[in-house]
Amino acid sequence: MNARIVFTLFLSLFSLLSFSKKLPTTLLFVGSYTNDKPDKGISVFKFDTQTGALTKLSNSENITNPSFLTISPNGKFLYACSDTKMPKPGSISAFAIHAKTGQLTFINKQSSGGENPVYVAMDKSNRFVVTGNYSSGSVCLLSVNKDGSLNKKKELIQFKDSSINKSRQSESHIHSTYFDPECKYIFAPDLGADKIRAFNFYPNNSNHIVTNESLTVKTTPGCGPRHFVFHPNKLFGYNIEELSGMVTAYTYKDGKLDSIQHIFSYSKKRDSYGAADIHISPDGKFLYASNRFVGENSIAIFSINTLSGKLKLVGHQSTEGDHPRNFTIDPSGNFLLVANMLSNNIVIFKRDKLSGLLTKVGEETSETRPSCLQMRTF
Repeated sequence: MNARIVFTLFLSLFSLLSFSKKLPTTLLFVGSYTNDKPDKGISVFKFDTQTGALTKLSNSENITNPSFLTISPNGKFLYACSDTKMPKPGSISAFAIHAKTGQLTFINKQSSGGENPVYVAMDKSNRFVVTGNYSSGSVCLLSVNKDGSLNKKKELIQFKDSSINKSRQSESHIHSTYFDPECKYIFAPDLGADKIRAFNFYPNNSNHIVTNESLTVKTTPGCGPRHFVFHPNKLFGYNIEELSGMVTAYTYKDGKLDSIQHIFSYSKKRDSYGAADIHISPDGKFLYASNRFVGENSIAIFSINTLSGKLKLVGHQSTEGDHPRNFTIDPSGNFLLVANMLSNNIVIFKRDKLSGLLTKVGEETSETRPSCLQMRTF
């Protein structure tokens, strides 16, 4: 009888240990400005998916101004726009992710082909990254090896356009780069030219990226397109316009974006705007956009009509800090995290999945000049 009890307890303990090993871990990666000097620019936190609490795990070493990050689709590697906002060509840095420990191992870095790279995206095959160089107005494609290392720039496309805002749009400023859901096209909002530039993507050809003028979108003059997001259903896309404080909704099919709505993102009219980031909840029901500047510093909350693609304003939530340059929604869709760059804090909000509204939870996390948040469940 005792032996049977011991054996039962052993099986229970074994099952418990086996289950605990399989529990997923969610990590938060934070890219920050380092005052133009090599420093601990990327922080890694463990994220508690029940409470929203963050626990610091590690920092990268000797990286300068890693202002934007992206995680490879296979979850093995992290790529950072580095040497940004410097009077010299920027770079893309590659790191291996050790999910169990939260450590990053530097692999290598390559030139981005221009000054101030501000966005990097990776195709779903994990073979290419594309980056936008804001200050020099170019798009650069780099190939990636199986070990995550980057090769020298594969293709660079330079633009020289301008638009009507003389102080902000005297030349092209590529502010972000995106592969479409099927990885057949690349889109690059150009704040300086008021265009969403379109490219054909040919992963197996000698020329991998080819400008497609017929699919390039001319946006409202002076609006300054910045960041873009595709809806999970792949039928719609949404662009946040930095200089107008507007969000534009598009239908999407076979590389073609057709505008269907312009909607104001700020809570009130201003003399100038600084709309920044845009994301959609995993269930596709709500869109969030960040609005900067003192007196605003908010997240706009919109419901999405999943049949028409149009947005309806639900409300605004203070970011509890200054200059929400970037934010993210955790993979479960339960939380929204905001990086307030000028107040040096990361604030966590619980997300009501029915209403879309946000409620601040837990303690703020101090982080020097955070500019990008990326999350992944491993």
